[in-house]
This record gives sequence, C-alpha cells and structure tokens, in this order.
Amino acid sequence: MKLPMEKKAQLDQLCKQFRIDLIETLHQRQTGHPGGSLSVCEILTTLYFTQMNVDPANPAKADRDRLVLCKGHAAPMLYRVLAEKGFFPVEEMKTLRCFETRLQGHPCPLETPGVDAATGPLGIGLSAALGMAMGLKLDNSDARVYAILGDGEINEGTVWEACMSAVKFKADNLCAVLDWNGVQLDGTANEIMPMGDIRAKFEAFGWNCIECDGHDVSALYDAFEEAKTVKGLPTIVLAHTVKGKGVSFMEGKNGWHGKAVDDESYAKAMEELGGAK
Repeated sequence: MKLPMEKKAQLDQLCKQFRIDLIETLHQRQTGHPGGSLSVCEILTTLYFTQMNVDPANPAKADRDRLVLCKGHAAPMLYRVLAEKGFFPVEEMKTLRCFETRLQGHPCPLETPGVDAATGPLGIGLSAALGMAMGLKLDNSDARVYAILGDGEINEGTVWEACMSAVKFKADNLCAVLDWNGVQLDGTANEIMPMGDIRAKFEAFGWNCIECDGHDVSALYDAFEEAKTVKGLPTIVLAHTVKGKGVSFMEGKNGWHGKAVDDESYAKAMEELGGAK
C-alpha cells in the first residue's frame, strides 16, 4: 500500500513545523546541532508517524518498537518528534541542555520518556540496537528495532562488527537507516575518511539494502514497508539527505554541525522556513 496523499501532506507539514521549532529552540538555547538534526527530520517523522508501535502513555511497554538514534547529536529533532507524539510537552523543548533538564544534549533513557538508548560516542548505537533486536526475538516478539546512523559514524569499526553479527544472527527485525548527507564534523565524509561504495560494503556484509530520497516521506514509507517483508536478513535504508536541509546557508556545510544559531542566522532561517521572526 502506498502512502495516502493526505498522510503525505500531513507529514510534510509536520516536518516544516519541526524545522521551524528546531531553529527556534537552538537559537533560544544558543547550543545544539542544527545540521544533522535538520537532515534527519523526515526519517524520524516517517518512522514515528507511520511505522512505529509506541505508546506515550506507556513508554516502556514490552512489545513496543524501539529506536536508537546512533547519531546522538541529532537529539533536538528526536525530542521535537517525541514531544509531538505526546511523550512530554512541546514547551519542554525550551529546557534543552539546561541544568537538570530531561532533554540532555544527547539522548538518555534514564529520565527521558520515549528514548530507548543512550548515545553520544559514535559507533555504539548499532550494537545496542542489535542487542535489542535479538532480545525481542528470544521473547518471540513481533516488535522491530530501528537504528539511525550518520555517515561520519560509519568510519567506526564497531559499526562493521555489528553488521557481521546482525547477519549471523538473522536479525530481520532490525532496520538501520543511514542519514547519508555526505558531511561530518570536520568536513565532507570523503575528505575525512573515504568509504568508497557504501552500498556495496553493506551488501558484502550480507545486508539487504534499499536506497531512497531521505527527504521524501513517501519514498521513506515505501522503504520501511519493504524492509518489513525481508526475512532472514537485517535491512539498511540508505537515505540520501542534505545536512542542514531547509536552510540554504546551512545546507551541506560542516560548519553548521554544532554551531549556535546567532540572531542574524536565526532571522534568515526563519524567513526561509516561513516561521515567525
């Protein structure tokens, strides 16, 4: 079944609002990571609003689907999506990175409803997600686990160890997503550590690979639906994205990986996004 046009329009509108709210929050707090948060917007929105079985009233229910934001620096967008789902009030976004906040700079499940794993050090998330997936299989659960990786993150050797293990253990309830924007903290992915043919690498490790436009909610929906039909293998969705998507002067710029949004940049971004200045 294709994503209905009405649902696509709803998701696109949510993504527009999430981008506006993200810039508002990061400007207000003068901290955070705009580039990678903007690039992962459609991925998180499509997962939480079309795919994942989660219950804000019971965040720890045993049969829920899990999501591991391996690229933990994109936490501000994850928090905005979780707030929209009802895990906590949207107004709480104003406390991002404040002392004693539930919304830390990187996700932490200890106090934040809806967060399934603590991430920050790049490379650990996929292994955690695999562990969850294997545990669910042992419990004969139909729940699925989603792991969102950054393409700078896949420089880490632990990612590829997890890839080997996921195939060995036939983790077909695990779906990874590569937020493939081609840029990391200090430059482009090719400048820092060229990875060559990334799809060929995952396929060589035995993964089922699906490529799509990571800013097209319909394409993402199709990819996630297809992943559910694959048996005996983990799937990775190679989602082509743009770092800083939606704000022209941030797009593709590594300088906006973790840069504070100053007043001038805030005004320009709001003008482009259609938000109140």
